[in-house]
Amino acid sequence: MRTERNPTRLDRVFARLDREPERPAHLSVPRASRHRTVLVVAALAFYLAIVWLVVTTSWLVRLDWQVMFFRPYQQWASIHWFVDYYVVLGQRGPTAVMVAAWLGWRSWRQHTVRPLLTLGTSLLLLNITVGAAKYGMGRLGPHYATVIGSNEMGLGGDIFPSGHTANAVVTWGILAYLASTPRARRWLSAISAVTSLGVGMATVYLGTHWLSDVVLGWVAGLLILLALPWFEPLIARTEVYAFDLRDRWRARGGAKAPAPVTPVTAPAPARLKPLTAPQNETAAREALAPARGPRSPAHMAPGPHTTRSERTPVTPAGSRRPPHPDRIVRGTPSPAFQARATRPSFTSKFSRPARYSIKDI
Repeated sequence: MRTERNPTRLDRVFARLDREPERPAHLSVPRASRHRTVLVVAALAFYLAIVWLVVTTSWLVRLDWQVMFFRPYQQWASIHWFVDYYVVLGQRGPTAVMVAAWLGWRSWRQHTVRPLLTLGTSLLLLNITVGAAKYGMGRLGPHYATVIGSNEMGLGGDIFPSGHTANAVVTWGILAYLASTPRARRWLSAISAVTSLGVGMATVYLGTHWLSDVVLGWVAGLLILLALPWFEPLIARTEVYAFDLRDRWRARGGAKAPAPVTPVTAPAPARLKPLTAPQNETAAREALAPARGPRSPAHMAPGPHTTRSERTPVTPAGSRRPPHPDRIVRGTPSPAFQARATRPSFTSKFSRPARYSIKDI
């Protein structure tokens, strides 16, 4: 008995990838709701609070110096090699290439450019907001600090907020933002949060950022993801313009328009006279009966013909074998047999058993 193997999760994933490409109609685009507006306002207030705490050299700056003097890269030196590779997940170039490749393939499968446009919009907002904050506040990093306990602001640095952390939040969070189902959105949100958290702590471990830089980088990336729904109308208009530009480019390339189809009019049906009842039955039989051609006559040999039972059996005269000089006719005794028959016979005393009587005893 042959049983079919139950498909595994990997088989279902490949089966979904092998489907015919189609533009998803059930994809829900995040909108600028009241709940999202409240989250944006709260995140912006938290952003400004962190900046104020750093500018005023508060307890947050003292915590930065304590973590820096702890030197995590010396306390846990065995994981230094792993952190060096893991922090690459927050670099702008490698992460943008990986995510753009995936979203490009998805755009081709779904016949839409919205994923790529959303990624481009988020990276543009990231460069403008985070870049302006970095060069506007000019904070130096732990390796270039000059005065112990100072906030190191306005000295020409570019580390506040952390670009690695903000880039990790935006780049990996855009996958959750563009997820097709709520379940996939929840899982991708958790994965992107853990990844960005690890990237931020990796920069603190390596000593390239203060702890407050990482916290502000998380908030900066979250603000960009929360503000993306306000840019959805612009993304939709850009997508329509891109498809129109593609159509005009194809038309300029010499693509011929399809020739107009001439409608074909059907001839008017012919009117037939109704027949009587017997004529209708005869015409129906003639119509149903297949047409037969003239039957060809049977060809037989001339002469009187008898039935098979009256025919006398015919025995072929002679043999069909070719004549042979050494061949003996069937029924004729062979010369050796004739010689043996004419030879005198004698009986030996050993040929048959002796007969004794009672008198001989």
